[in-house]
Formats: sequence, C-alpha cells, structure tokens
Amino acid sequence: MRFKDVFSIIGPSMVGPSSSHTAGAVRLGRTARHVLGEQPEQVEIIFYGSFATTHRGHGTDLAIIAGLLDYDTDDLRIREAFERAEEAGMKVNIRSAQKAGVHPNTATMILQRGDQRIVVTGSSIGGGNIEVVSIDDFDVKFTAIYPTLLIFHADRRGILAEMTDIFKHANANIGYMEVDRKSRSGDALTVIECDEILAGEFIDRICGLPDVDRVRLIHLGAKGDKG
Repeated sequence: MRFKDVFSIIGPSMVGPSSSHTAGAVRLGRTARHVLGEQPEQVEIIFYGSFATTHRGHGTDLAIIAGLLDYDTDDLRIREAFERAEEAGMKVNIRSAQKAGVHPNTATMILQRGDQRIVVTGSSIGGGNIEVVSIDDFDVKFTAIYPTLLIFHADRRGILAEMTDIFKHANANIGYMEVDRKSRSGDALTVIECDEILAGEFIDRICGLPDVDRVRLIHLGAKGDKG
C-alpha cells in the first residue's frame, strides 16, 4: 500500500478522542471557512450517518465549530468551541438528517456572512483525512492535503487554457485538476491541487481573468488562528 506522506500513517497531532470524528471534523470546518474566505456569522451544520448519532459523544460538533473558527486539530480551545463561537458572534444551528449514498461520517455546512452564502459537504474518511464532495451544488472531489485553488468562473471556451498558462509561467506543478459546470456557458468551478502554493501575484492574475468571479485558496498546512 502506498502512502502519500507520514500524515497518512500516523494521523495529525490532535485533541481527541477520535481522528475521524474529531480531527477530520476540524479539517472539514476549516476547509468550509476557507471556501467562504472569512469567519461566518451564521452556520448551519447537518450531520449524516454515524456523525448524526455520535457527534455529541465524540465532540464532532465542537470540532467542526472549532474548524470554522480556524483552529487547528491540536488546539486546546476545541473543547470550548461553543463558547468561543458565541464570543466571536458566530451563531450556530446543528441538526441531523438522513441522506442515501453518503459516507457514514458526512456533514453539510451552510455558512453565511453578509450577502455571502456557501454550502460545503464533506466526509471524514479516517486518520484525520477528509474528502470534500460538494460546494454550492458543484460536484467536486479534493482532500485539502495539498494547497488547493477553487476558481469560480463562467464556462467559456479557452478559460482553462488561460488558467494553466498562468501556472506554467509561475513554474508551478498541477497535481490534480477537476471542473464541474451547472450548464453549458453557465457557472463553473475548477479545482486545482498544487504541489506548492501559488505566489500571490499569480493568484491575482487568475482573479483578473475575464469571467472569473472569485478564487479561494485552501491551505490547511498553514497553522490556523492561534488566539
């Protein structure tokens, strides 16, 4: 069996009790926050499968909220996540639901701040690892192990070539790339996993491309808010 890195073998440094129900949940929350681009004001968390039945006992609710506050997996404030969220002015609603065909450890996070609203669904797949499967009704698949760019744009001829040309000039390698669109010439989302973080000037160039609405960087390797 091939492992991508030591993290795949021993898991993350974390506050317990469970790498799947706690550490993975923190990473789901942090990823959703980074998709929004800032701390949400209102949050709805929907748990499915085993998350729905055990989230209180395993601290999954605390963990996702901590991730939404940008805490890392080993941050002791995870235990105080409800109180910290209230102090930060973040209103949280949690509920459980049934959904066929999803991984047992799955959550949907609906985040709002001002007029911004995003919906992220992902699963904790073991050892603290995650897989994001949906963003705003786009079907995606990424793990957030590597620096990941989410590029929201209109579907038009040539736009992907323009994006990859920027990577070429940045001398940056694309490890994985996926595109989903809602309709021909409609809204699209391109996910690009990189071997290294693209320099800010090149991200700005992607943002400046015609028909690009916004770009988000998911980089969970960077330490979150340390308080």
